[in-house]
Amino acid sequence: MTEHETKITKAVAQVLPAVVSITIAKDVKDITKDLPLEFFRLPHYQEFLEHEIQSAPKDDKGRIKVGGGSGFFVSDDGIILTNRHVVVDKHATYDIGTSDGKSFEAEVLARDPINDVAILKIKDKEKVSFIKIGTATNLILGQSVIAVGNALGEFQNTVSTGVVSGLSRFISAAADGMGNQERLRGLVQTDAAINPGNSGGPLVNLEGEAIGVNVAVVFGAQNIGFAIPIEKAKRDLDEVKKFGRIRRPFLGVRYLILNKFLRDRFSLPIDHGALVVNEGVPGDMPIIPNSPADKAGIKEFDVITHCDGKEISDKETLEDMLSGHEIGDEISIKLFRNNKEEAFSIKLEEFHKEV
Repeated sequence: MTEHETKITKAVAQVLPAVVSITIAKDVKDITKDLPLEFFRLPHYQEFLEHEIQSAPKDDKGRIKVGGGSGFFVSDDGIILTNRHVVVDKHATYDIGTSDGKSFEAEVLARDPINDVAILKIKDKEKVSFIKIGTATNLILGQSVIAVGNALGEFQNTVSTGVVSGLSRFISAAADGMGNQERLRGLVQTDAAINPGNSGGPLVNLEGEAIGVNVAVVFGAQNIGFAIPIEKAKRDLDEVKKFGRIRRPFLGVRYLILNKFLRDRFSLPIDHGALVVNEGVPGDMPIIPNSPADKAGIKEFDVITHCDGKEISDKETLEDMLSGHEIGDEISIKLFRNNKEEAFSIKLEEFHKEV
């Protein structure tokens, strides 16, 4: 073997024991609760449902397996990093399988909806192998990387190699099975094969250090995959260890990113910025009561054009800008109201809603 191949095989041998498969299972009663009402109006729906339940794969407790993904241990006490979209279902159970055939039940400690990161912990007190956390801040194009995971939910310990082919990428990706989208930015692009079941697995360097969490693949394209820089996951880990939860700065507005169509629709003088408006969901409010925005006097149909001197656009949204702040930070915003520009200074608070 060449020296490069030796480094790859050594790194793979080092990380494989810490890479896990995540099996998602649900009780029958919870699955039927999720079915649309129209299903129960179909003729012979009961016979069809019973057949599907009987033929569906089940775990050792009789729960129906509904999906799978990957993750990896980052501490010897069983803390696991994965993607939020892998463990988004709060009514499901999550079983962890290791490369040596062991199985553990895990609980979800925290879910980060902004960066698509989730933190789990096995319920057993057994010591486990783990992957050392590296850094993605000094990555360079062409650098060799390795993606490891549970490909397609079936092929455990799947390894693919490639290079860093892009940095600071921005994508919109499916957040769940209901077709909801999430916006992910600052991603590492790689040509190492990342398949759907690889979601949540590690992207590692040749030293066997985790530099990212595999998150997405572009369907219909070849050799285009993305990973969340490990610094974002590490920040979540630090928050959970210190506070028991992931804390996020909170402004308290609903908004739409303006374009020319929305400018004409709302008869506005500008076509950029964040239009503060109800998203159309029953019971939704454009400004959350008692939020920092409410206390500062932000109103519906205000257009927030700048945050800390940066112009808000579809490439860098207000949410993106807030994600770089800490709770308690003061931000300066500019907004358009009644054809006049106004300036506000607002102190960010913690967002308490569970996600």
